[in-house]
Amino acid sequence: MELTYKLQELDVAVDYILSNTKSKTLLFYGEMGAGKTTLIKELVKALGVHDVASSPTFSLVNHYESEEGSVFHFDFYRIEDDTEALDIGFEDYLDSDAWNLIEWPGKVERLLGENTQKLLLEVESENTRKLKFC
Repeated sequence: MELTYKLQELDVAVDYILSNTKSKTLLFYGEMGAGKTTLIKELVKALGVHDVASSPTFSLVNHYESEEGSVFHFDFYRIEDDTEALDIGFEDYLDSDAWNLIEWPGKVERLLGENTQKLLLEVESENTRKLKFC
């Protein structure tokens, strides 16, 4: 499954993800600048979080609360190996019933279970992205 969308249509991409995902643990793959963080910020909003989401590049994880429960946004771009993820209790997050939105999941692939949804973002043009369910 795939969707091509304009950056002004992030709500369409978010609806597409929420309507088609098989898991609450979403793995966002894509090159730097593909729009992973931007899409996740809109997704966090759609999940009912009232706080403004920001990138957890240095903290590794941001925690948000919504009426639906917890939402965790991970950014593993800067980690050297998956022991850093273990140090923050990453496995406990995965075992929870929370939404786990993970950027740069390739850095922690060994820790990920089967109950995940892989999403690939590709740059089509300056204002257009392609989203693929893998």
